[in-house]
Amino acid sequence: MRLACFKGYDIRGRVGEELTADTCRAIGRAFSMVMQPRTAVIGRDVRATSKEFAAALAEGLLESGTDVIDIGLCGTEEVYFATAHYGAGGGLMVTASHNPIHYNGIKLVGRGAKPIPPDGGFQEMHDHVAAGSEAPNGPHGVLRHDSPRAAYVDRVLSFIDPTVLQGLHILVNPGNGCAGPTFDAIAAALAERGANITFERLHHQPDGKFPNGIPNPLLPENRPATAEAVKTVGADFGVAWDGDFDRCFLFDETGAFVDGEYLVGLLAQAFLLKVPGAKIVHDPRIMWNTQELVAEAGGEAVASLTGHVHVKSAMRQVDAVYGGEMSAHHYFRDFMYCDSGMIPWLLIAEHICRTGQPLSELIGERREAYPSSGEINFRVTDPDAAMRAVEAALADQSPEVDRMDGLGLAFDDWRLNLRRSATEPVLRLNVETRGDRDLLKRKTDEVTGIIRTFEA
Repeated sequence: MRLACFKGYDIRGRVGEELTADTCRAIGRAFSMVMQPRTAVIGRDVRATSKEFAAALAEGLLESGTDVIDIGLCGTEEVYFATAHYGAGGGLMVTASHNPIHYNGIKLVGRGAKPIPPDGGFQEMHDHVAAGSEAPNGPHGVLRHDSPRAAYVDRVLSFIDPTVLQGLHILVNPGNGCAGPTFDAIAAALAERGANITFERLHHQPDGKFPNGIPNPLLPENRPATAEAVKTVGADFGVAWDGDFDRCFLFDETGAFVDGEYLVGLLAQAFLLKVPGAKIVHDPRIMWNTQELVAEAGGEAVASLTGHVHVKSAMRQVDAVYGGEMSAHHYFRDFMYCDSGMIPWLLIAEHICRTGQPLSELIGERREAYPSSGEINFRVTDPDAAMRAVEAALADQSPEVDRMDGLGLAFDDWRLNLRRSATEPVLRLNVETRGDRDLLKRKTDEVTGIIRTFEA
């Protein structure tokens, strides 16, 4: 029987039911036995149980002979960085990111901050925990507390020229997650290196009670606080993060939310100014805008399966400088091929200063060129049957069919991607067109009507 807290790539569950300190201790033992890391890095977010769970993880690692470097309150990307920085054999971040307040979890990586294959080491860890495996006999590991934040800040700022950042006014909203202290370190370093930016801080203090709600700006209902603050203070743009800040979300100077697919294209454009001819990896949900921008800039666009394990793997295979997903995960070759929520907004700030264009203009042109539906989710009784029905209904229009990630159907002037969830009976639909909003609505309505006949 599979333990409920072990998901596709990480660990996540309801506190006290699916995930406890004892479970975390067992996961620490299993990580040590499977990964044999010699040294492991542990970090944690601000949730009420995270400190206890991180201590239990450390106990399991230590009693299994693994040395532990505890870097304390941090973001997931700081664990990724620390794992590589210290030459550790693995890293474990205690976080539930944007999940409800009664959840917690663990994100795990191997040496060099590489993902752990779900059907390899991750499954072995599950089996050790499920079997109640005891720690092997032998000497205990050694625990030390350290912070790599100064080195992390240096790495993050290596992606930009701070002296270019002049006269900007930026609103930042960590949502009471753990981004605040790390952001403050970055802001201080920017000032020391010649940047001239005025920052306005909203919901900045880490608070595991989340008095302003769980930080998840992907949900439309969570966006007004940031949007209104941007307009109130007259910021050039706004930045909001999820709880462990491995994702960041942008708002233009009018307070409008910047959809993730357009940010991928803009970041690709910014990178290709720095690294001409580079390869850019993108997910296949919404991609025409990104592909056009990359081609115009002389780069090469490479499609990947959705999900961090797949994107990171594809980036390594083709030596891509950047990879982006519309879900706000952005990956960087020179950041261990890992995702970061701090590097994107810095790159956009630099791009705005170099081009002299406001964010609304940079994004607005692309929205008009390639309007998209955004991701629409449907809970259905039979996802596979629903996908077959959509394909059959559109077959007489002779689409170009792509099955790399779900069902992709491309026509002359519009395209759809339909994917099933890996964990629940849900279908995820994305539709895009070439500059035709009326067509977007008609085709989205048409496909939605077919899928809804299968709704639960």
